[in-house]
Amino acid sequence: MRRLALQSLLLSAPLTAAALAWPAAAQQLAAAPPARAALPDTPAKDARARTRFIIALERAVDFLVFLRTTPNHAIVVDLPDIKVDLPQLSGDKPVGLVKSIQNGLAAPGRMRVIIDVTEPVTVESAHVEGGPGAPKLVLDLAAMAPGKPAPRRPFPEATIGSLGAAGLAPPPLPAPPVPAIRPKAAKAFKPVIVIDPGHGGDDTGAQRNGTVEKNVVLAFSLKLRDKLVETGRYRVLMTRESDVFVELNARREFAERNLAQLFVAVHADYAQPRARGATIYSLRESVANAMQRSARSESNVGPIGDLDIVRRVGGDLGTIKEMLADLFRLEVERNRENTSVFVKSVIEHLAESTNLKDNPDRSAAFVVLKTAKVPSILIELGYVTNEEDAELLKSEAWREKVSTSIVTAIDNYFADQQARTLGLK
Repeated sequence: MRRLALQSLLLSAPLTAAALAWPAAAQQLAAAPPARAALPDTPAKDARARTRFIIALERAVDFLVFLRTTPNHAIVVDLPDIKVDLPQLSGDKPVGLVKSIQNGLAAPGRMRVIIDVTEPVTVESAHVEGGPGAPKLVLDLAAMAPGKPAPRRPFPEATIGSLGAAGLAPPPLPAPPVPAIRPKAAKAFKPVIVIDPGHGGDDTGAQRNGTVEKNVVLAFSLKLRDKLVETGRYRVLMTRESDVFVELNARREFAERNLAQLFVAVHADYAQPRARGATIYSLRESVANAMQRSARSESNVGPIGDLDIVRRVGGDLGTIKEMLADLFRLEVERNRENTSVFVKSVIEHLAESTNLKDNPDRSAAFVVLKTAKVPSILIELGYVTNEEDAELLKSEAWREKVSTSIVTAIDNYFADQQARTLGLK
């Protein structure tokens, strides 16, 4: 039998003892010690490299797996926010097809693992195995066949649970990147507002009661955009205007690059069926404090830039760096205060048009909120897992009413900012 170029990423000795459901020729390689990846002596010329990626889980759960092709090739795994144990890579050296691993919160109650790969791959299978005491999510990755283009067909639906033997193929065309719109001078200044509909493309978000999160939040965001534009007071940009996937960091950077005065991420929540109502998230205080503490490194513009500043102002390099650090700390604090004012305005006006969850003012360390430059919030409009909320999320009349409330909240926020600038508050 032709030998397969298989590598295994295993977490610990107990996991390596598990039986691996791969061909006999591959099992020898999969049983190698976890300290080093097993390499075949001389794989067949047409053999595709394969890597088994294992995530130890706190408990067996549903999962979502899909492929990303921009800005680089990666496997994306969405899970409930549970305890997991991920493989450890040694330095920057890839193991098999895996180049690097990232993980963090993607949305309230949901975590995301991003597996950057060394080349285009397919996911041949993905399943949870092991007993209640040691469940693990097993992903079998394979390199694309050399010279074989991606099939010209729609990308298959990302699946909750096992993907089956058919696996996933890369999409025929990469998702378009967020447009790099450069700020332009206008006859009259208009604050820039960035609306960020969550998920998109193969990342469906939460699904239940006939409601798909990526669809309802896009519909709501488009309604909100149109209402803001109608006022004539704002320049409104969106991180996505169609069913495409956009990286979390790219969403935040898009707002910063376009000098946004507000960033509004729009999501729908997932929990027990009884939970319902809207929730507003801002950046967790501990994260903002950490950003302030790291101000010294954040403000370091490099030796050439620093020396140039010193020459021009005739100052001391250490003094200049301290001044830059102080400016950054002030920026973080000002952004935190502005975000707090905006959250209060949104909660006040949303309460007039829809149900709010108990204590709707929440905080989290979501990637899209980690900015010192733009007051940013994430709105969970309701729960797709609650039948009443799910129906509201699909209701045009409800979108009309709630989006109007948010426009009023934004109007009041900027009125407050103007009053503060003029010294009236």
